[in-house]
Amino acid sequence: MAAIELRGVTKRYERRGLLRSNSVTALHDVDLAVEDGEIFGFLGPNGAGKSTAIDIMLDYVQPTSGAVRVLGHDVQTNSVAIRERTGVLPDGYDAVGERTGREHVELAIEAKGTNDDPEDLLERVDMLGPDSYPVEQYSKGMAQRLMLAMALVGNPDLLILDEPSTGLDPNGARTMRRIVREENDRGATVFFSSHILEQVEAVCDRVGILDGGELVTVDSIDRLRETIGGTARVTLECSQVPDGAPDRIAAIDGVASVETNGTKIQVACANRAKAPVIAACHDSATVTNVSTTEPSLEDLFATVTGGGA
Repeated sequence: MAAIELRGVTKRYERRGLLRSNSVTALHDVDLAVEDGEIFGFLGPNGAGKSTAIDIMLDYVQPTSGAVRVLGHDVQTNSVAIRERTGVLPDGYDAVGERTGREHVELAIEAKGTNDDPEDLLERVDMLGPDSYPVEQYSKGMAQRLMLAMALVGNPDLLILDEPSTGLDPNGARTMRRIVREENDRGATVFFSSHILEQVEAVCDRVGILDGGELVTVDSIDRLRETIGGTARVTLECSQVPDGAPDRIAAIDGVASVETNGTKIQVACANRAKAPVIAACHDSATVTNVSTTEPSLEDLFATVTGGGA
């Protein structure tokens, strides 16, 4: 069963001025299914429509056309039932400054009517101690940790995390990734929107890339590497670099660049070109070591969005 399902979702905003009015299409005919129990990464350049899509999933904004179901419910007729089973870490949320972190967590527990232990939730996000201070004294990273603790109230079936790494230091980012995996192991579906591609690549089963309001691709990162390509790296260590080898390698279809450094040949190329590159060196030199890397999610993102990263 799909935990999140968008069918033909379009959202247009009307802009009215003194002299003329126009419309802006934030989402155009988006079809998306996030399966129950997966960690799904939602990517796109600034202004791609990611936040609009999330607002529609939570019934904060109504689509111009199309249908949305979350956890088996229509969002426009059963939004309360959805929110009872959903934990949300929104982007740009402002906590109430004069209240302490613990008071925020306690209010979230009261609102959902659960029996969660505030101490346990605060400990999970490494916020015991600072929880006694007013939130107005928190850094951005501390506020993000607190919002994550509030999103975890009630063991939600669905976690929607919108830019959860914003403001987090490396330790905070590791904590966030650990919690995402723990919640998924518990059975929760995680919908993870982020512009920090390393975070997405570290935890997500599949990713969807939104560009200009259109969903341009949805797949696993491994499948994206196979179908989209991107830039791989091949490093060959040779007994010596043969005369003319860099030029022969550069002529191979799919090779983007060739550099030599002492007895090393470093090649940036499409995945399909890795084997011909290695074969070309073996044919003309004694190769002592070969190392390769796959295209990163950042490479794939740039390829799909035309360098929009």
